Amino acid sequence: MTRPGGILLFAHGARDPLWARPFEAVADRLRQKAPATPVALAFLEFMAPDLPHAGRELAAQGCERVTIVPLFLGAGGHVRKDLPLLVDALRAAHPQVEWRLAAAVGEHADVIGAMADVAWAQAGAPTPPRR
Repeated sequence: MTRPGGILLFAHGARDPLWARPFEAVADRLRQKAPATPVALAFLEFMAPDLPHAGRELAAQGCERVTIVPLFLGAGGHVRKDLPLLVDALRAAHPQVEWRLAAAVGEHADVIGAMADVAWAQAGAPTPPRR
């Protein structure tokens, strides 16, 4: 059975297992939103699975294309340098899959707006007037 597309979330990773909870929550929300869409979560370091392993699983599930979404606040060295090399390796290992690399989520206007709204609320500031 082929599946038209999957989503591979990519986070940095940490030694503290509790650090992964927000990223696991993002993956769970995606699975709830689109139960037929394969969703995997991978980490750059310290945590499993890594990107090659998660990508291999999505390819084995029959995904024809996979969108890799970096769960980073900005496009620093890991997103600009390390991730493209990892994606190139996925393309070489699984040429039957179209691997798409999205921008870091933290650069998306909706995420920036949500962070600003949360910061505003946590500061106890009154709700700003709508324009």
